[in-house]
Amino acid sequence: MRQDARVGVDVGGTFTDLVTVRDGRVEVDKVPSTPESPAEGVLAGLDGVGVPPAAVGFLGHGTTVATNAVLEGTWADTALVTTAGFRDAVEIGRQTRPDIYDFRAAKPVPVVPRDRRYEVPERLDERGRVVEPLDESAVRELARDLAATDTESVAVATLFAFENPVHERRIAELFREEGVDAAISLSSTVLPEIREYERTLTTALNAGLVPVVDGYVGAIADGADERGVTAPLRLMGSDGGLATAASARERPVETLLSGPAAGVRGAAHVAANAGGGVDAEGTPAGGEPSGYTDLLTMDVGGTSCDVSLVRDGEPLVSTETTVGDYPVSVPSVDVHTVGAGGGSIARVDDGGALQVGPASAGADPGPVCYGRGGTAPTVTDAHLLLGRLDPDAFLADALDTDADAVRAAFEPLADELGQSVREVAEGVLAVADAETERALRVVSVERGHDPRGFALVAYGGAGPLHATSVAERLDVPRVIVPRAAGVLSALGLLVSDVTYDEAASMVRPFAAVDHTALEERFAAFAETGRDRLREAGHDRDEIGVERSLDLRYAGQSFELRVPVPDPEATTAESFRETVRERFHERHRRRYGHADRGEPLELVTVRLRARGAVEPPSLAVDDHDGSVEAARRGGRSVVFDGRERETAVYDRASLPVGGELAGPAVVEGGSTTLVVHPGQTARVDDRANVVVDTGGETA
Repeated sequence: MRQDARVGVDVGGTFTDLVTVRDGRVEVDKVPSTPESPAEGVLAGLDGVGVPPAAVGFLGHGTTVATNAVLEGTWADTALVTTAGFRDAVEIGRQTRPDIYDFRAAKPVPVVPRDRRYEVPERLDERGRVVEPLDESAVRELARDLAATDTESVAVATLFAFENPVHERRIAELFREEGVDAAISLSSTVLPEIREYERTLTTALNAGLVPVVDGYVGAIADGADERGVTAPLRLMGSDGGLATAASARERPVETLLSGPAAGVRGAAHVAANAGGGVDAEGTPAGGEPSGYTDLLTMDVGGTSCDVSLVRDGEPLVSTETTVGDYPVSVPSVDVHTVGAGGGSIARVDDGGALQVGPASAGADPGPVCYGRGGTAPTVTDAHLLLGRLDPDAFLADALDTDADAVRAAFEPLADELGQSVREVAEGVLAVADAETERALRVVSVERGHDPRGFALVAYGGAGPLHATSVAERLDVPRVIVPRAAGVLSALGLLVSDVTYDEAASMVRPFAAVDHTALEERFAAFAETGRDRLREAGHDRDEIGVERSLDLRYAGQSFELRVPVPDPEATTAESFRETVRERFHERHRRRYGHADRGEPLELVTVRLRARGAVEPPSLAVDDHDGSVEAARRGGRSVVFDGRERETAVYDRASLPVGGELAGPAVVEGGSTTLVVHPGQTARVDDRANVVVDTGGETA
């Protein structure tokens, strides 16, 4: 699929980022987000990209609309229909409590209140065989009652529907026949997998999000069409693949981690091509091997910090994702989030300790230094006070910075803590760094990965401000700051493939699985996936399929995903042996042990159809210039409690191959990099800045 201009749009808490790639050139734009009407910010950004609408051949979007609706509880009025006797499964949940030692801890508020949850007589067994036929008269009576209400959406989750969807589909048919004018989500479509609580909850959330996301996506699609953009809208899914607008509107729950997933995908792509050197003539040279495939990623935006781990070039994907208080069991890039963004507000807690976040100044009014009326001291304000941001150049085109107002905002904290304003500002950054370090330990050390063997990719508007200090704390040897670090999530939309996923649970001993039936299931999934991608405009030779199984040792509670070989490459017996060996090895890597004598159990069959896209070239043509010519001068910056005269460089003017030593500040149009004393930085052949922190390599 060849395109003219490719445009990626990512909506953050403070800014909406746009990246446009045309004729090999990468152009970056930022516009303020519009939280009250997010589509307006997206369309305003499209108006300013400088590309004729008819020339846009690709439009990708990362959205937080579904996420915000879940966090704020603003989903649509939803009803739940389930098997008789299972009305309260979504409220009972699991036996675990939010805090095991807190006897007053409350479980999450059910997505659907009890008076909106309805039972229908029917029953399937664990293999999908009909034990009790569906009572269609009861369903019709319920449908007539719902048709007379203002219900916007209906979730249908019946027992063992993942083995046989016949009753769920018939319920939907009867509802339509009786005039129910509401969006209907079936668990057999949204999440045809085991675990009643997670399946019912995820289906209910999907139902509640359909009207919200449908209206939002429709507004963007209509607005783009009115502007003359003919390219179909693609939305980033939580699993790191792009989905069609129709798929996102049908299964919006799969977009809950849309923005963070795009950033991790962009980080993996940039890092895989990073690190190359250049010779005296400015052309790529040998030396240090180019590319990094084992990564920690760190996206610091206005409201939060999202961290993740990439192994062998691929983001880790999990089905154990929590959004707010709700465990949502859809495949998602494994992202851990803490409230330590640039707009996170500093305060003193009841115990007299300095805290940062999770409350944020957001996009409006934003940090004090934005000059929009903000009065609460934030992380970004602390950077400005310590000299890491220049008040005379900080986003000067859009914002009016008042350094005196920033200092005044910190004075109450200084008085309360008995410290100077500078000491409080240093404390704010130390707390924010500690929060980020803990988050990175969650996705690395706590899961058996040694950070010393990884590179840290820093992005987001504030990521490079913190990355070099956090990397030192973790002994991460290198930090990669992409050329488009401030808008990497938007860039990630342009390097991601369009995907379509199918899955269904088949819980049975692996040794007893009928190989022919399994291959028939895979074949049906593949046919559906290819059909969906062909409808989205992909040719047959652009479509690939990836097959996997979720397996566990018999008796375990949770499973591991294992890629399986193509049918042409194996016989039934070699297929089983290959899959067993892959499972044991993955179990050993994840948990430190494996028992090849233990029987395995199949849990879920999965297939991903992937429509390949041609990623834009990020090569840099102009290698001219010098580091000295890129120097803007210097200013006093605080490091480790003392002021140091620090060189300041213009990121856009740094030449490929250029090297510099800390302390230094590298200022760009969308982000600022701080190089600490003792660290060195080099510009690679893709204009990424690679910082050597001096950390020990594992």
